[in-house]
Amino acid sequence: MTTPDVTVTVISYNDAARLPRAVASLRAQTHRNIEIVISDDHSTDDTPEVARRLAAEDSRVRYLRLPENSGGCSAPRNRAIDIARAPYLMFLDSDDELPPRAVESLLAAHREREVDFTMGAVTRVRVDSGRRTTWMPHLVGERRTLDGITADPRLLFEHLSTSKMYARAFLDRHQLRFPEGIHYEDQLFSAQAYCLAEAFTIIPDPVYTWYIEPYAAAASASISNQRHKISNVADRVHVQRLIDDFLVESGHAGLREDKDYKFLKHDFRMYAGDLPYRDDAWLSAFAEIMNPYLDSLADGAFTRLPRPERVVLELLREGRLDDLRLAARGLGQPVAPREVTTDDTGTYWGGAVPSSARGRRELDVSDLDLETRPFPSAYFRHEITELTPGPGATLTLTVRTYDPGLRLPVGPQRAGLLLTPGKRRMTVPFRLDPVRPGVFEGRVRVDLSEARLPVQGFAGVRHPLVRLQQQGLANGGLLLAPLSFPSLTARVEYRSGAAPHEVVVEPEGRGAGRLQVRWRPVGASLLLRRVVRRVDHPRVRGAARLVSSVLR
Repeated sequence: MTTPDVTVTVISYNDAARLPRAVASLRAQTHRNIEIVISDDHSTDDTPEVARRLAAEDSRVRYLRLPENSGGCSAPRNRAIDIARAPYLMFLDSDDELPPRAVESLLAAHREREVDFTMGAVTRVRVDSGRRTTWMPHLVGERRTLDGITADPRLLFEHLSTSKMYARAFLDRHQLRFPEGIHYEDQLFSAQAYCLAEAFTIIPDPVYTWYIEPYAAAASASISNQRHKISNVADRVHVQRLIDDFLVESGHAGLREDKDYKFLKHDFRMYAGDLPYRDDAWLSAFAEIMNPYLDSLADGAFTRLPRPERVVLELLREGRLDDLRLAARGLGQPVAPREVTTDDTGTYWGGAVPSSARGRRELDVSDLDLETRPFPSAYFRHEITELTPGPGATLTLTVRTYDPGLRLPVGPQRAGLLLTPGKRRMTVPFRLDPVRPGVFEGRVRVDLSEARLPVQGFAGVRHPLVRLQQQGLANGGLLLAPLSFPSLTARVEYRSGAAPHEVVVEPEGRGAGRLQVRWRPVGASLLLRRVVRRVDHPRVRGAARLVSSVLR
């Protein structure tokens, strides 16, 4: 029997439906001399039957079934390493795929220069929208060979084990295997591989397709998408402590600040966007696990973060849970605090000057330039305090605007609610009246049937903005919704000639929690949308308007 060049292990557990797609991506590889090991973590669905059928169809496929479920990814991978026959190893999850040239490209990099592993670009595909992006593109944008991780510590952010091809001799020489009995095993394994490798090569070619299901049911969601579980927080912090210990043991303690920054910027940040949606009991448990670990991190890791992220971390460490929720809603967006406090040394987030030196350092928002930023990028905070449905597709919103930098002149302000479905702008003017210095409030009535949709219809999501103007300059800020209000659904008939749509108004499900409007064509307009999208010509659009009016 010919020795394969590469063994690719596909780990699976109760994933009979997607396993054939993963294996098909391996059978379609341009480099044919590979071994495919399906490592089944004792599935209870049809995985065994599917795996045996796949093995019968292709002699390169082998089926390995663990005698009992391990509850993780490590044991299936390690058992496959034990029986792998090739000098190079790769790993694939059963819900993902390898691009056709993945094996060829990574193996060619190994043969070009002797290195411990090669790695390439990962394409992330949103299952709900089909949107494709490159994971950590700034790290894999050019071909290069590094003599160890200290040459570019930023690579600690790229902690996937599945984007790499390992020399079997490297893994055996260091007895490097996946840690069993823990979650987030990739992070520890990859940190160890980076630190132990004398050289590794990065190529810009796509070598892994990672399917993301952000709204998967809790029972079937990946470990990373189970952030609502406190046990998930504990698992992530536990792995970080193991990595910290390994850095010291391996002589890489000098990487600690880089690794701590990665934890704050990536791992903690994954939880931060959900903090506004958590109750006091959850947040208290979160703080009990997280804060002792935060206290162990290098100070330099905090100073490398954007100011809004430092504010959230400090509010958590101080146990200010209500303030924490408020601050977390603005992460990644130009959202102002509701209020700030100043003294002779700085401007601080919230209603009081912090009492501790660390609090004054971390909550000082002077660098946000609230008073001096150019008006188009100035920070405001727009919150809906009341939402009242009316007849048809009408809504009345009460909007409160916070202006902690006092950028708006005294007196009533002219504002507009801006909504752009299908690239066609709809602006509803309204007035913001002063409540007290730096706070304004107004009411705006929106009729969604007045939106100018394209004749073929519009299927998508939009988030309204509040538009302010000053001396000919405009500022558009996102509109924060109450985090829980019943979704409002209406069938909308458009005066513009567009086909009927179902429109849903709801709070955004995560992140900042913006007001969200979803459109979906209904009835015969679905067919019309497909036709017009394929043949986009002025005469066709005119005919479509006529057909649309008849169908309605």
